[in-house]
Amino acid sequence: MMKKGRSSLSPNITGALLMMAAMACFTINDALIKATGGAVPLFQLLVLRGFLATALIGVLAWSLGAFQARVPRQDWNWIALRSASEVGAAYFFITALLNMPLANVTAILQVLPLTVTLGSALIYREAVGWRRMTAITIGFCGMLLIVRPGADGFTIWSVYALIAVLCVTARDLIMRRISNAAPSLLVTFSASLGVLLAAGAGSLTITWAPLTPTLGMLVSTSSVFIVGGYYFSVQVMRQGDVSFVAPFRYTGLLWALVLGWLVFGEWPALLTLVGAGVIVSASAYTMVRERHLAQRRG
Repeated sequence: MMKKGRSSLSPNITGALLMMAAMACFTINDALIKATGGAVPLFQLLVLRGFLATALIGVLAWSLGAFQARVPRQDWNWIALRSASEVGAAYFFITALLNMPLANVTAILQVLPLTVTLGSALIYREAVGWRRMTAITIGFCGMLLIVRPGADGFTIWSVYALIAVLCVTARDLIMRRISNAAPSLLVTFSASLGVLLAAGAGSLTITWAPLTPTLGMLVSTSSVFIVGGYYFSVQVMRQGDVSFVAPFRYTGLLWALVLGWLVFGEWPALLTLVGAGVIVSASAYTMVRERHLAQRRG
């Protein structure tokens, strides 16, 4: 008789599957939010989703002992600043999402590895060689193919998507200032709570819309998927080699293309697809190159 063996999946394959699961969860969450069609005011939407997501993240963080960690006071300052960046990212991203094709917004967000690398060079004085600078330049050219400033397709919502990129870039750069004494789930919970509190304050200035069963289902289900995305993202960091796993984050763009076509009848223009391909290629190269240099230094 054959003995039952352990899973044959290598850490790299496990990490890749977790990354794809995380991207699927985040993109499905985006599609569910977009499916509300603006019927729910933005601040109300953020409050409802934020309440459910914060509660679920809180339970997960508590079960894993994140709240018992002793976090230095200085870290709390950075966590608060990171949470403020998350508030800006949520506001600008969801506004853009409700007014732009899903794949277009997702494609613009793929420039993040490039903006984080550039930000690290400018703020932290990290060395960025000519290869990565070339990749960054090419990636930004790809972004211009999507945004197309001056073209008829350019709108204020494209600017909102770019501002969301800047907010997320700031969030990721601030994360480098936070010590390992602060568990990832605690930082995630703080960011989710920050968005909830900011949206709660903003919701006092609007008239809340009644929720139909369909809208309630869309919002509550989106909360489950965004928590799933956060959870899988945390697990990814514990599996496999970064240079192997990181490029699988771009499966989120494939999800966005499929969901945009099936659910919303959207299909990006050829220039948008070309721009997305340029960004993905440049960003993937940048991440692999950074990992290669880190291994060489180590």
